[in-house]
Amino acid sequence: QVQLVESGGGLVQAGGSLTLSCAASGSIFSINAMGWYRQTPGKQRVLVAVVTTGGSTNYVDSVKGRFTISRDNAKNMVYLQMNSLKPEDTAVYYCNIAPGSPRYWGQGTQVTVSS
Repeated sequence: QVQLVESGGGLVQAGGSLTLSCAASGSIFSINAMGWYRQTPGKQRVLVAVVTTGGSTNYVDSVKGRFTISRDNAKNMVYLQMNSLKPEDTAVYYCNIAPGSPRYWGQGTQVTVSS
């Protein structure tokens, strides 16, 4: 059974930094692009960063230059380094394959950025 477990969220002041981690079990990690998604109450979950199996990355415009996604294929881990955080980054953050599969959503990790 595949599981994706997110961690590293918390409360941070605007301008601060956080690093999110995602531990992937099972066989999906090595053959799929991985993404970080976020969701705020009443809104759809959106993809904010993607890393391919080869390490290529892409970001939504709102986080470009501030967020960095990376993966450690040996450890089945995906990371999201978030710098210069803004209150509008407040959300529950999830990892999943990209594009996302409903089979693999985890519990997410809450990121709250205070102004």
